[in-house]
Amino acid sequence: MTEYLEELEERRNKLNADADAHRKKRDRLNQETKRFAETRDRHNAQVKKLLQDASRFREKRDEFNSKVQQEKANRDLLTKVFSEEKAKLDKIKKSKTSSSEEERNLVRLKREVKDLEFKQQTSVLEADKERDLVERISKIKSSIDKKEKEFEANEEMREIIQKVREAKKNMDDSHHMVNEYADLAQKEHDQMIERFGESDKVRKEADAAQESFVASKVKADEEHWKHIELIHLVHDLDRLIIALRQRKRAQEKKVQKTTAPSPQSTTQSSPVSAKLEAEKIYEKFMRGEKLSTEDLMLLQKYGLL
Repeated sequence: MTEYLEELEERRNKLNADADAHRKKRDRLNQETKRFAETRDRHNAQVKKLLQDASRFREKRDEFNSKVQQEKANRDLLTKVFSEEKAKLDKIKKSKTSSSEEERNLVRLKREVKDLEFKQQTSVLEADKERDLVERISKIKSSIDKKEKEFEANEEMREIIQKVREAKKNMDDSHHMVNEYADLAQKEHDQMIERFGESDKVRKEADAAQESFVASKVKADEEHWKHIELIHLVHDLDRLIIALRQRKRAQEKKVQKTTAPSPQSTTQSSPVSAKLEAEKIYEKFMRGEKLSTEDLMLLQKYGLL
């Protein structure tokens, strides 16, 4: 019996050491799992903020695009007003011009000024030729100004010219606003796309952290159940060891009194089937399998502990 007791105690100590190793590994994995969860949650919070930012940029973009459409409609109306006023001005100019030839000459002079100015800007001329060119441009402009002042000297002409100028300014201002709103919409759009791109990148990192979290948790759970299983075995062995120690002490007392009955007498008076069952349980016990309290009592009954 002493040999069995030592073997059980050795096995119990080894199982307890293995259980402690699984517990430590489980605790390490639980800490790792916690870090993965924190990383995942941090990334998910970042994704949420990026998507909220992207949503705000999208709202601003849509708002500016709406203003673009509104201002385009306004610009079209102002362009129509300008065209109508310009047509009126052209009609009055035509009526005030002494002849169609004179009108054509005015148009020709304006075109000639543009050509000469282009030549002045793009050509390298000698000093005297450039001076002649500047004088010629100046004279032509004077002729144009004189003719246009004659037009403006007329009250009706002056009024329509003012309307044309105002209509053109309004049209140009509206066109400027269209471009400005379009630029602002594009900036908001670029910001939105950037946030969506960042959120996709961070989401992948969050998904990777989630996968690591799940894998680590599975391993931690495995180590936990291995620890629990071994602890149960340790407790079973503790009960066996306690029973053996109690029986050992009882036998020692009986030996001292020389009145201890033979273990075989107990087994011989028992049914054969019960003894065979006890022997099977003892084989399970020697293999280190888990035993119930009833199993332990049966082993004790037939003197196998």
